[in-house]
Amino acid sequence: MVSDELIRQHVQDRVEDLALHRSRFPELTDEDWRFFLQQIEGYQRTKDKLPLFAHSLEDAALQDGSKAAYSLEGKSWWYPPRLSCEQCSSEATARYKAQLTASLNSKFKIQHLIDLTGGAGVDTYFMGENFEMVDYVEQNAELCALARHNLPSNVTIHNTTAENFLDSPTHQLTDSPIHRFTTIYIDPARRDKNGGKVFRLEDCTPNVLGLLPRMQAVADTIMIKLSPMLDITAALRSLGDGWQVHVVAVKNEVKEVLLLSTLSAKRSTLNSICAVDLAEGWRFEFTREEEDNTTCTYSVDDVQCTMHDDKKLYLYEPSAAILKAGAYKLVGARYGLNKLDVNTHLYVSDQLINDFPGRVFRINRFTDSPIHRFPDSPTFNVLTRNYVMGAEELKKKLKVRDGGTQYIIGTRVNGKPTLLMAERC
Repeated sequence: MVSDELIRQHVQDRVEDLALHRSRFPELTDEDWRFFLQQIEGYQRTKDKLPLFAHSLEDAALQDGSKAAYSLEGKSWWYPPRLSCEQCSSEATARYKAQLTASLNSKFKIQHLIDLTGGAGVDTYFMGENFEMVDYVEQNAELCALARHNLPSNVTIHNTTAENFLDSPTHQLTDSPIHRFTTIYIDPARRDKNGGKVFRLEDCTPNVLGLLPRMQAVADTIMIKLSPMLDITAALRSLGDGWQVHVVAVKNEVKEVLLLSTLSAKRSTLNSICAVDLAEGWRFEFTREEEDNTTCTYSVDDVQCTMHDDKKLYLYEPSAAILKAGAYKLVGARYGLNKLDVNTHLYVSDQLINDFPGRVFRINRFTDSPIHRFPDSPTFNVLTRNYVMGAEELKKKLKVRDGGTQYIIGTRVNGKPTLLMAERC
């Protein structure tokens, strides 16, 4: 077995270089050698994504002085192969899911978690702090072996498929006393047998729609993790009513879409949607009915007058999480903004709103010509939103280079292609 000390000694070494010097480690068997390289590569690939586990290997305290909900019991975290490291949840998103499950009922300790797609075990680890009993289900034997080392003693490892686990006699009784306090979590694979990406819920593995009746018979609460690429509306249409949606972003990049259904939820939370950015610390909550019943305001003439009068005008671009959640009209209405165009999800105001969940620009110039030269500077950051061409093509047409602090934004205003020159606020 490879010692933690040996891994720590080489944890900063380039894996590619180490792989060429097998002869320097004659004490390691071939199996140990592969494990040794896997641990170093796993650490290096995930040290920012999974800081708690990185510190367990470094044998150092967390920088902010915090501690895990339960410790690694003096062990270092064992990393899975590269693909699992790439696909696993980040510590930030796993902690968010743990908060969601903990908030379901703060009066008692939730009894039972079933992770039907255990994988690298990151979600199981962080969500497991809120449960007295945890079942980790995974059909890959290697991942199960790692989970037996990594996960705490309240976790039972099951090397089987989600289907087989739910079909086992223990979980067939709908009047089971644990039903009221059981949560099922499932993160289906979004690739087919040939490795190609799939975009429908029923094409994922395992088939969530096929398993749904069995999951509902076992658990009070079900949480499904979706890829940001999957169509939320289509997924909800397939699953039916009663699902909360959480669109989770980190630094304006959508990482996960979570669907949460619980029999014990308050009626007001059913069919609610929450967009959140964990790094920027904001959340935007609404319902589909609120979005559908919102009327946008369009003040293009006022915008042009403001520009000609040399008054300040600010452009607002909602964050990726809000747009993924579908708050195209409501975000403008809540902040008192005017929309540029029906299909342009950009908004303007003569007021600066500092807590807007997204990017804010001050507009300096504009033209309604689809191609226009801005000779002031040879460098610009070029963006296009609902424009006649993409950013790269526009950059070539304008003959500008990337860089600087100024932005050229190609968009549509009242149906007309428009170029805006702006700077970030």
